[in-house]
Amino acid sequence: MMEIESSPTGGHAAKLIEFVAALPAHAIPKVAFDNARRCLLDAIGCGLFGAGQPWSQIMSAQMFAEKSQGASTVFGYAAPLAAPAAALCNGTAIHGFELDDLLSAAVIHPGTVTVPALLAAAEGHEITGEELLRAIIIGYEVTARISLAMGMAASHQGFHKTSVVGPVASAIAVGCVLKLSAAQITCAAGIAASMASGVKAYAAPGSGGGGGMVKRMHAGWAASSGVRAALLARDGFTGPSGAIDGRYGLLDVFSSPSMNAERLTQGLGASWAINDVWFKVYPICGWIQGVVQLLGAMRSENNQGKPYAPDQIRKVVVGTSAFAVKGNSNPKPGDTMDAQYSIPYCTALALTRDASDPRAFEAAGYTNTALLNLAARVETRVDDECEAVYPQRFGSRVQLHLTNGEVKEALTLDPHGTPADPCSDAELAAKFTRLAALAPLKVDSAAIAKAVAQLPTSASLRNLSNALRAT
Repeated sequence: MMEIESSPTGGHAAKLIEFVAALPAHAIPKVAFDNARRCLLDAIGCGLFGAGQPWSQIMSAQMFAEKSQGASTVFGYAAPLAAPAAALCNGTAIHGFELDDLLSAAVIHPGTVTVPALLAAAEGHEITGEELLRAIIIGYEVTARISLAMGMAASHQGFHKTSVVGPVASAIAVGCVLKLSAAQITCAAGIAASMASGVKAYAAPGSGGGGGMVKRMHAGWAASSGVRAALLARDGFTGPSGAIDGRYGLLDVFSSPSMNAERLTQGLGASWAINDVWFKVYPICGWIQGVVQLLGAMRSENNQGKPYAPDQIRKVVVGTSAFAVKGNSNPKPGDTMDAQYSIPYCTALALTRDASDPRAFEAAGYTNTALLNLAARVETRVDDECEAVYPQRFGSRVQLHLTNGEVKEALTLDPHGTPADPCSDAELAAKFTRLAALAPLKVDSAAIAKAVAQLPTSASLRNLSNALRAT
Protein backbone atom coordinates (compact mmCIF):
# COMPACT_ATOMS: atom_id res chain seq x y z
CA MET A 1 0.00 0.00 0.00
CA MET A 2 1.41 3.37 -1.02
CA GLU A 3 1.81 5.89 1.80
CA ILE A 4 0.79 9.47 1.11
CA GLU A 5 3.31 11.73 2.74
CA SER A 6 2.39 15.22 1.59
CA SER A 7 -0.17 17.42 3.29
CA PRO A 8 -2.41 19.73 1.27
CA THR A 9 -1.61 23.40 1.52
CA GLY A 10 -2.60 26.44 -0.43
CA GLY A 11 -5.97 27.28 -1.91
CA HIS A 12 -9.47 27.50 -0.53
CA ALA A 13 -10.30 23.84 -1.20
CA ALA A 14 -7.18 22.74 0.67
CA LYS A 15 -8.14 24.90 3.66
CA LEU A 16 -11.66 23.46 3.63
CA ILE A 17 -10.35 19.89 3.60
CA GLU A 18 -7.84 20.62 6.36
CA PHE A 19 -10.64 22.16 8.45
CA VAL A 20 -13.09 19.26 8.15
CA ALA A 21 -10.43 16.57 8.51
CA ALA A 22 -9.36 18.00 11.87
CA LEU A 23 -12.84 19.07 13.04
CA PRO A 24 -13.62 17.62 16.49
CA ALA A 25 -17.21 16.83 17.41
CA HIS A 26 -17.08 19.16 20.43
CA ALA A 27 -16.45 22.14 18.11
CA ILE A 28 -19.80 21.61 16.40
CA PRO A 29 -22.93 23.13 18.00
CA LYS A 30 -25.46 20.69 19.45
CA VAL A 31 -28.19 22.04 17.18
CA ALA A 32 -26.19 20.83 14.19
CA PHE A 33 -26.16 17.30 15.63
CA ASP A 34 -29.91 17.53 16.26
CA ASN A 35 -30.43 18.58 12.65
CA ALA A 36 -28.17 15.79 11.42
CA ARG A 37 -30.51 13.28 13.07
CA ARG A 38 -33.50 14.98 11.42
CA CYS A 39 -31.78 14.88 8.04
CA LEU A 40 -30.83 11.25 8.46
CA LEU A 41 -34.34 10.16 9.40
CA ASP A 42 -35.84 12.15 6.53
CA ALA A 43 -33.39 10.66 4.05
CA ILE A 44 -34.11 7.14 5.26
CA GLY A 45 -37.87 7.73 4.98
CA CYS A 46 -37.42 8.96 1.41
CA GLY A 47 -35.23 5.94 0.70
CA LEU A 48 -37.69 3.42 2.11
CA PHE A 49 -40.44 4.73 -0.16
CA GLY A 50 -38.09 5.20 -3.10
CA ALA A 51 -36.78 1.64 -2.78
CA GLY A 52 -40.16 0.36 -3.90
CA GLN A 53 -40.10 2.29 -7.19
CA PRO A 54 -39.26 0.55 -10.47
CA TRP A 55 -35.95 2.40 -10.97
CA SER A 56 -34.70 1.39 -7.54
CA GLN A 57 -35.78 -2.21 -8.00
CA ILE A 58 -33.96 -2.41 -11.33
CA MET A 59 -30.83 -0.94 -9.78
CA SER A 60 -30.88 -3.25 -6.76
CA ALA A 61 -31.54 -6.30 -8.92
CA GLN A 62 -28.46 -5.52 -10.99
CA MET A 63 -26.26 -4.93 -7.95
CA PHE A 64 -27.33 -8.17 -6.26
CA ALA A 65 -26.88 -10.06 -9.53
CA GLU A 66 -23.26 -8.93 -9.54
CA LYS A 67 -22.85 -10.52 -6.08
CA SER A 68 -20.42 -7.93 -4.78
CA GLN A 69 -19.10 -8.92 -1.37
CA GLY A 70 -19.36 -6.49 1.53
CA ALA A 71 -21.01 -5.49 4.78
CA SER A 72 -23.21 -2.60 3.62
CA THR A 73 -26.99 -2.59 3.88
CA VAL A 74 -29.39 -1.96 1.02
CA PHE A 75 -32.64 -0.61 2.48
CA GLY A 76 -35.11 -3.44 2.97
CA TYR A 77 -32.85 -6.31 1.89
CA ALA A 78 -31.40 -8.99 4.11
CA ALA A 79 -28.12 -9.57 2.27
CA PRO A 80 -25.40 -6.91 2.31
CA LEU A 81 -23.35 -5.64 -0.62
CA ALA A 82 -20.01 -3.93 -1.15
CA ALA A 83 -20.13 -0.31 -0.01
CA PRO A 84 -20.13 1.38 -3.46
CA ALA A 85 -22.96 -0.88 -4.65
CA ALA A 86 -25.06 -0.26 -1.53
CA ALA A 87 -24.51 3.51 -1.85
CA LEU A 88 -25.65 3.35 -5.48
CA CYS A 89 -28.86 1.52 -4.52
CA ASN A 90 -29.70 3.67 -1.51
CA GLY A 91 -28.81 6.97 -3.18
CA THR A 92 -31.08 6.09 -6.09
CA ALA A 93 -33.86 5.24 -3.62
CA ILE A 94 -33.48 8.40 -1.51
CA HIS A 95 -33.57 10.59 -4.62
CA GLY A 96 -36.19 8.32 -6.10
CA PHE A 97 -39.33 10.40 -5.72
CA GLU A 98 -38.47 14.11 -5.36
CA LEU A 99 -38.93 14.00 -1.59
CA ASP A 100 -35.34 14.46 -0.38
CA ASP A 101 -33.98 17.59 1.26
CA LEU A 102 -32.51 20.70 -0.33
CA LEU A 103 -30.14 23.54 0.38
CA SER A 104 -31.98 26.32 -1.40
CA ALA A 105 -29.26 28.97 -1.88
CA ALA A 106 -26.86 26.27 -3.06
CA VAL A 107 -29.60 24.67 -5.19
CA ILE A 108 -28.51 21.15 -4.36
CA HIS A 109 -29.68 17.96 -2.63
CA PRO A 110 -27.14 17.18 0.13
CA GLY A 111 -28.73 14.25 1.96
CA THR A 112 -29.23 12.02 -1.04
CA VAL A 113 -25.47 11.85 -1.71
CA THR A 114 -24.09 12.27 1.82
CA VAL A 115 -26.30 9.85 3.76
CA PRO A 116 -26.08 6.75 1.51
CA ALA A 117 -22.33 7.19 1.05
CA LEU A 118 -21.69 7.48 4.78
CA LEU A 119 -23.99 4.65 5.82
CA ALA A 120 -22.44 2.31 3.26
CA ALA A 121 -18.85 3.24 4.09
CA ALA A 122 -19.33 3.20 7.87
CA GLU A 123 -20.80 -0.29 8.07
CA GLY A 124 -18.16 -2.85 8.79
CA HIS A 125 -16.05 -0.32 10.67
CA GLU A 126 -16.06 0.62 14.33
CA ILE A 127 -17.92 3.90 13.89
CA THR A 128 -19.94 5.47 16.70
CA GLY A 129 -23.25 7.22 16.21
CA GLU A 130 -21.66 10.56 17.05
CA GLU A 131 -18.97 9.99 14.42
CA LEU A 132 -21.61 9.26 11.79
CA LEU A 133 -23.54 12.42 12.67
CA ARG A 134 -20.32 14.47 12.59
CA ALA A 135 -19.60 13.15 9.10
CA ILE A 136 -23.16 13.97 7.96
CA ILE A 137 -22.67 17.55 9.17
CA ILE A 138 -19.39 17.70 7.26
CA GLY A 139 -21.01 16.24 4.15
CA TYR A 140 -23.74 18.87 4.14
CA GLU A 141 -21.19 21.61 4.76
CA VAL A 142 -18.90 20.58 1.94
CA THR A 143 -21.80 20.01 -0.46
CA ALA A 144 -23.12 23.50 0.23
CA ARG A 145 -19.76 25.23 -0.05
CA ILE A 146 -18.70 23.60 -3.30
CA SER A 147 -22.12 24.26 -4.82
CA LEU A 148 -22.12 27.91 -3.72
CA ALA A 149 -18.60 28.34 -5.09
CA MET A 150 -19.80 26.88 -8.37
CA GLY A 151 -22.72 29.29 -8.62
CA MET A 152 -25.56 28.83 -11.08
CA ALA A 153 -23.57 28.67 -14.32
CA ALA A 154 -23.43 24.87 -14.30
CA SER A 155 -27.20 24.58 -13.84
CA HIS A 156 -27.86 27.06 -16.62
CA GLN A 157 -25.61 25.04 -18.91
CA GLY A 158 -27.71 21.95 -18.21
CA PHE A 159 -25.69 20.12 -15.56
CA HIS A 160 -27.36 18.60 -12.51
CA LYS A 161 -25.36 20.07 -9.63
CA THR A 162 -26.22 17.26 -7.22
CA SER A 163 -24.47 14.73 -9.44
CA VAL A 164 -21.61 17.11 -10.30
CA VAL A 165 -20.78 18.19 -6.75
CA GLY A 166 -21.99 14.99 -5.07
CA PRO A 167 -19.05 12.67 -5.82
CA VAL A 168 -16.51 15.13 -4.40
CA ALA A 169 -18.57 16.11 -1.37
CA SER A 170 -19.39 12.52 -0.45
CA ALA A 171 -15.76 11.47 -0.95
CA ILE A 172 -14.65 14.12 1.55
CA ALA A 173 -17.35 13.12 4.04
CA VAL A 174 -16.49 9.43 3.74
CA GLY A 175 -12.83 10.28 4.17
CA CYS A 176 -13.70 12.02 7.42
CA VAL A 177 -15.80 9.16 8.83
CA LEU A 178 -13.04 6.69 7.98
CA LYS A 179 -10.51 9.00 9.67
CA LEU A 180 -8.32 9.46 6.62
CA SER A 181 -5.61 12.12 6.70
CA ALA A 182 -6.12 15.47 5.00
CA ALA A 183 -3.72 14.37 2.28
CA GLN A 184 -5.70 11.19 1.66
CA ILE A 185 -8.99 13.12 1.61
CA THR A 186 -7.47 15.52 -0.92
CA CYS A 187 -6.64 12.53 -3.10
CA ALA A 188 -10.18 11.21 -2.66
CA ALA A 189 -11.59 14.56 -3.79
CA GLY A 190 -9.20 14.53 -6.73
CA ILE A 191 -10.32 11.08 -7.78
CA ALA A 192 -14.01 11.89 -7.32
CA ALA A 193 -13.81 15.08 -9.37
CA SER A 194 -13.19 12.91 -12.43
CA MET A 195 -16.46 11.11 -11.68
CA ALA A 196 -18.53 14.33 -11.69
CA SER A 197 -21.30 14.12 -14.28
CA GLY A 198 -25.01 14.40 -14.92
CA VAL A 199 -26.96 16.37 -17.51
CA LYS A 200 -30.51 17.63 -17.05
CA ALA A 201 -31.96 16.17 -20.23
CA TYR A 202 -34.70 14.77 -17.98
CA ALA A 203 -35.99 18.32 -17.48
CA ALA A 204 -35.66 19.62 -21.03
CA PRO A 205 -38.95 21.28 -22.03
CA GLY A 206 -40.70 19.73 -24.99
CA SER A 207 -38.20 16.89 -25.34
CA GLY A 208 -40.99 14.32 -25.58
CA GLY A 209 -41.19 10.87 -24.09
CA GLY A 210 -40.80 11.97 -20.49
CA GLY A 211 -37.78 12.44 -18.27
CA GLY A 212 -37.07 8.75 -17.79
CA MET A 213 -35.41 7.25 -14.72
CA VAL A 214 -31.93 8.72 -15.01
CA LYS A 215 -32.30 11.60 -12.54
CA ARG A 216 -33.15 9.07 -9.83
CA MET A 217 -29.78 7.43 -10.49
CA HIS A 218 -27.78 10.69 -10.41
CA ALA A 219 -27.60 10.80 -6.62
CA GLY A 220 -26.86 7.10 -6.29
CA TRP A 221 -24.05 7.34 -8.80
CA ALA A 222 -22.61 10.35 -6.96
CA ALA A 223 -22.75 8.59 -3.59
CA SER A 224 -21.23 5.43 -5.01
CA SER A 225 -18.46 7.42 -6.69
CA GLY A 226 -17.64 9.20 -3.45
CA VAL A 227 -17.35 5.92 -1.57
CA ARG A 228 -15.19 4.39 -4.30
CA ALA A 229 -12.91 7.44 -4.42
CA ALA A 230 -12.41 7.49 -0.64
CA LEU A 231 -11.64 3.77 -0.50
CA LEU A 232 -9.17 4.10 -3.36
CA ALA A 233 -7.43 7.00 -1.62
CA ARG A 234 -7.31 5.01 1.62
CA ASP A 235 -5.46 2.25 -0.23
CA GLY A 236 -2.92 4.60 -1.81
CA PHE A 237 -4.53 5.62 -5.10
CA THR A 238 -3.66 9.27 -5.72
CA GLY A 239 -5.51 12.16 -7.32
CA PRO A 240 -4.69 15.75 -8.29
CA SER A 241 -4.57 18.18 -5.37
CA GLY A 242 -6.18 21.00 -7.38
CA ALA A 243 -9.18 19.05 -8.58
CA ILE A 244 -11.70 21.33 -6.86
CA ASP A 245 -10.45 24.90 -7.33
CA GLY A 246 -7.33 24.50 -9.46
CA ARG A 247 -6.84 24.86 -13.20
CA TYR A 248 -9.16 22.40 -14.99
CA GLY A 249 -10.65 21.55 -11.61
CA LEU A 250 -14.32 21.09 -10.85
CA LEU A 251 -15.11 24.79 -10.50
CA ASP A 252 -13.02 25.85 -13.47
CA VAL A 253 -14.50 23.27 -15.82
CA PHE A 254 -18.16 23.47 -14.80
CA SER A 255 -18.60 27.10 -13.81
CA SER A 256 -15.80 29.34 -15.08
CA PRO A 257 -15.82 32.36 -15.26
CA SER A 258 -18.62 32.74 -12.69
CA MET A 259 -17.02 30.57 -10.01
CA ASN A 260 -16.05 32.08 -6.67
CA ALA A 261 -13.60 29.82 -4.85
CA GLU A 262 -13.61 32.09 -1.81
CA ARG A 263 -17.02 30.71 -0.92
CA LEU A 264 -15.34 27.40 -0.08
CA THR A 265 -13.99 28.93 3.13
CA GLN A 266 -16.09 32.06 3.71
CA GLY A 267 -17.26 32.12 7.34
CA LEU A 268 -15.95 28.59 7.87
CA GLY A 269 -16.96 27.35 11.32
CA ALA A 270 -19.19 30.34 12.03
CA SER A 271 -22.34 28.83 10.57
CA TRP A 272 -23.40 25.36 9.47
CA ALA A 273 -25.23 24.40 6.28
CA ILE A 274 -27.12 21.61 8.03
CA ASN A 275 -28.98 24.25 10.03
CA ASP A 276 -30.45 25.66 6.79
CA VAL A 277 -32.01 22.57 5.26
CA TRP A 278 -35.26 22.63 3.33
CA PHE A 279 -37.37 19.54 4.02
CA LYS A 280 -39.83 18.89 1.22
CA VAL A 281 -43.53 18.65 1.97
CA TYR A 282 -44.66 17.55 -1.50
CA PRO A 283 -43.09 14.93 -3.84
CA ILE A 284 -42.34 17.49 -6.53
CA CYS A 285 -39.58 19.79 -7.72
CA GLY A 286 -38.59 22.44 -5.17
CA TRP A 287 -39.53 25.22 -7.56
CA ILE A 288 -43.19 24.10 -7.38
CA GLN A 289 -43.55 23.52 -3.62
CA GLY A 290 -44.83 27.05 -2.99
CA VAL A 291 -47.34 26.86 -5.85
CA VAL A 292 -48.96 23.72 -4.47
CA GLN A 293 -48.90 25.09 -0.93
CA LEU A 294 -50.72 28.29 -1.95
CA LEU A 295 -53.36 26.40 -3.90
CA GLY A 296 -53.89 24.04 -1.00
CA ALA A 297 -54.47 27.01 1.28
CA MET A 298 -57.00 28.44 -1.17
CA ARG A 299 -58.87 25.15 -1.11
CA SER A 300 -58.77 24.98 2.67
CA GLU A 301 -59.81 28.55 3.36
CA ASN A 302 -62.27 29.25 0.58
CA ASN A 303 -63.75 25.94 -0.49
CA GLN A 304 -64.05 24.13 2.86
CA GLY A 305 -61.13 21.94 1.89
CA LYS A 306 -63.04 20.31 -0.94
CA PRO A 307 -61.36 19.86 -4.30
CA TYR A 308 -62.36 22.29 -7.01
CA ALA A 309 -64.20 20.83 -9.96
CA PRO A 310 -62.32 21.51 -13.20
CA ASP A 311 -65.30 23.40 -14.62
CA GLN A 312 -65.08 25.88 -11.73
CA ILE A 313 -61.68 27.07 -12.93
CA ARG A 314 -61.22 29.40 -15.89
CA LYS A 315 -57.45 29.62 -15.64
CA VAL A 316 -54.55 29.73 -13.20
CA VAL A 317 -51.61 32.12 -13.55
CA VAL A 318 -48.39 31.12 -11.80
CA GLY A 319 -45.61 33.63 -11.38
CA THR A 320 -42.16 32.44 -10.40
CA SER A 321 -38.48 32.70 -11.36
CA ALA A 322 -37.35 32.78 -14.98
CA PHE A 323 -35.43 29.55 -14.39
CA ALA A 324 -38.58 27.72 -13.25
CA VAL A 325 -40.68 29.16 -16.06
CA LYS A 326 -38.13 27.96 -18.60
CA GLY A 327 -37.72 24.46 -17.21
CA ASN A 328 -41.02 23.60 -15.51
CA SER A 329 -43.83 24.74 -17.80
CA ASN A 330 -44.59 21.55 -19.71
CA PRO A 331 -48.39 20.95 -19.50
CA LYS A 332 -48.27 17.39 -20.90
CA PRO A 333 -46.07 15.14 -18.76
CA GLY A 334 -44.91 11.93 -20.38
CA ASP A 335 -44.04 10.07 -17.19
CA THR A 336 -43.79 10.45 -13.41
CA MET A 337 -40.58 12.49 -13.69
CA ASP A 338 -42.25 14.94 -16.07
CA ALA A 339 -45.30 15.20 -13.82
CA GLN A 340 -43.23 16.03 -10.76
CA TYR A 341 -41.46 18.78 -12.69
CA SER A 342 -44.53 20.31 -14.34
CA ILE A 343 -46.00 23.48 -12.84
CA PRO A 344 -49.22 23.09 -14.89
CA TYR A 345 -49.73 19.46 -13.91
CA CYS A 346 -48.92 20.00 -10.22
CA THR A 347 -51.29 22.99 -10.22
CA ALA A 348 -54.12 20.85 -11.59
CA LEU A 349 -53.32 18.17 -9.06
CA ALA A 350 -53.25 20.58 -6.12
CA LEU A 351 -56.69 21.93 -7.00
CA THR A 352 -58.38 18.57 -7.44
CA ARG A 353 -56.43 15.92 -5.46
CA ASP A 354 -54.01 15.40 -2.55
CA ALA A 355 -50.67 16.60 -3.93
CA SER A 356 -48.83 15.43 -0.81
CA ASP A 357 -49.65 11.79 -1.60
CA PRO A 358 -46.90 10.24 -3.75
CA ARG A 359 -49.46 7.90 -5.26
CA ALA A 360 -51.07 10.88 -7.00
CA PHE A 361 -48.16 10.81 -9.47
CA GLU A 362 -48.81 7.33 -10.74
CA ALA A 363 -49.67 6.86 -14.41
CA ALA A 364 -53.40 6.98 -13.74
CA GLY A 365 -52.91 10.59 -12.68
CA TYR A 366 -50.64 12.07 -15.31
CA THR A 367 -52.59 10.43 -18.13
CA ASN A 368 -55.97 11.59 -16.76
CA THR A 369 -57.77 13.67 -19.41
CA ALA A 370 -59.52 15.97 -16.94
CA LEU A 371 -56.23 16.78 -15.19
CA LEU A 372 -54.46 17.41 -18.47
CA ASN A 373 -57.27 19.67 -19.68
CA LEU A 374 -56.99 21.69 -16.48
CA ALA A 375 -53.20 21.80 -16.78
CA ALA A 376 -53.63 23.31 -20.24
CA ARG A 377 -55.37 26.28 -18.58
CA VAL A 378 -52.34 27.08 -16.41
CA GLU A 379 -50.15 29.99 -17.51
CA THR A 380 -46.61 30.48 -16.22
CA ARG A 381 -44.83 33.81 -16.22
CA VAL A 382 -41.81 35.46 -14.64
CA ASP A 383 -42.74 37.33 -11.46
CA ASP A 384 -40.44 40.27 -10.68
CA GLU A 385 -40.58 39.77 -6.92
CA CYS A 386 -39.87 36.04 -7.17
CA GLU A 387 -37.11 36.56 -9.71
CA ALA A 388 -35.39 39.14 -7.49
CA VAL A 389 -34.88 36.68 -4.62
CA TYR A 390 -34.02 33.55 -6.61
CA PRO A 391 -32.12 31.27 -5.83
CA GLN A 392 -31.76 32.31 -2.19
CA ARG A 393 -35.55 31.98 -1.94
CA PHE A 394 -38.04 30.07 -4.07
CA GLY A 395 -40.97 32.42 -4.56
CA SER A 396 -44.34 31.70 -6.13
CA ARG A 397 -47.34 33.89 -6.88
CA VAL A 398 -50.64 32.27 -7.80
CA GLN A 399 -53.77 33.80 -9.32
CA LEU A 400 -56.76 31.48 -9.38
CA HIS A 401 -59.41 32.71 -11.85
CA LEU A 402 -62.78 31.03 -11.27
CA THR A 403 -65.54 30.79 -13.83
CA ASN A 404 -67.85 32.84 -11.56
CA GLY A 405 -65.52 35.83 -12.07
CA GLU A 406 -63.81 35.58 -8.68
CA VAL A 407 -60.00 35.89 -8.61
CA LYS A 408 -57.93 34.66 -5.68
CA GLU A 409 -54.27 35.64 -5.38
CA ALA A 410 -51.50 34.69 -2.96
CA LEU A 411 -47.72 34.93 -2.73
CA THR A 412 -45.02 33.12 -0.82
CA LEU A 413 -41.29 33.65 -1.04
CA ASP A 414 -40.58 30.92 1.50
CA PRO A 415 -42.49 27.64 1.04
CA HIS A 416 -43.23 25.57 4.10
CA GLY A 417 -40.30 23.33 4.97
CA THR A 418 -37.70 25.99 4.22
CA PRO A 419 -35.65 27.46 7.11
CA ALA A 420 -37.87 30.55 7.06
CA ASP A 421 -40.97 28.38 7.60
CA PRO A 422 -39.60 25.11 8.95
CA CYS A 423 -41.33 21.79 9.43
CA SER A 424 -41.84 20.81 13.04
CA ASP A 425 -40.38 17.63 14.49
CA ALA A 426 -43.90 16.23 14.53
CA GLU A 427 -44.32 16.95 10.81
CA LEU A 428 -41.01 15.30 9.97
CA ALA A 429 -41.91 12.26 12.08
CA ALA A 430 -45.28 12.04 10.31
CA LYS A 431 -43.57 12.25 6.90
CA PHE A 432 -41.21 9.43 7.85
CA THR A 433 -44.06 7.28 9.19
CA ARG A 434 -46.18 7.85 6.09
CA LEU A 435 -43.39 7.04 3.66
CA ALA A 436 -42.32 3.97 5.62
CA ALA A 437 -45.92 2.74 5.66
CA LEU A 438 -46.21 3.17 1.89
CA ALA A 439 -42.95 1.31 1.28
CA PRO A 440 -43.30 -2.36 0.26
CA LEU A 441 -40.37 -3.32 2.49
CA LYS A 442 -40.26 -5.65 5.48
CA VAL A 443 -38.53 -3.30 7.91
CA ASP A 444 -39.40 -2.12 11.39
CA SER A 445 -39.87 1.64 10.96
CA ALA A 446 -40.23 2.20 14.71
CA ALA A 447 -36.89 0.47 15.30
CA ILE A 448 -35.29 2.67 12.62
CA ALA A 449 -36.61 5.86 14.24
CA LYS A 450 -35.45 4.68 17.66
CA ALA A 451 -31.96 3.82 16.38
CA VAL A 452 -31.61 7.25 14.74
CA ALA A 453 -32.76 8.99 17.93
CA GLN A 454 -30.18 7.08 19.98
CA LEU A 455 -27.22 7.77 17.67
CA PRO A 456 -25.61 10.51 19.80
CA THR A 457 -24.87 7.94 22.51
CA SER A 458 -24.56 4.79 20.36
CA ALA A 459 -21.23 2.97 20.51
CA SER A 460 -21.83 1.48 17.05
CA LEU A 461 -24.21 1.56 14.08
CA ARG A 462 -25.32 -2.03 14.62
CA ASN A 463 -28.89 -1.24 15.75
CA LEU A 464 -29.47 1.08 12.81
CA SER A 465 -28.02 -1.38 10.31
CA ASN A 466 -30.14 -4.22 11.64
CA ALA A 467 -33.29 -2.10 11.55
CA LEU A 468 -32.70 -1.13 7.91
CA ARG A 469 -32.46 -4.76 6.80
CA ALA A 470 -35.40 -6.97 5.95
CA THR A 471 -37.00 -8.62 8.98
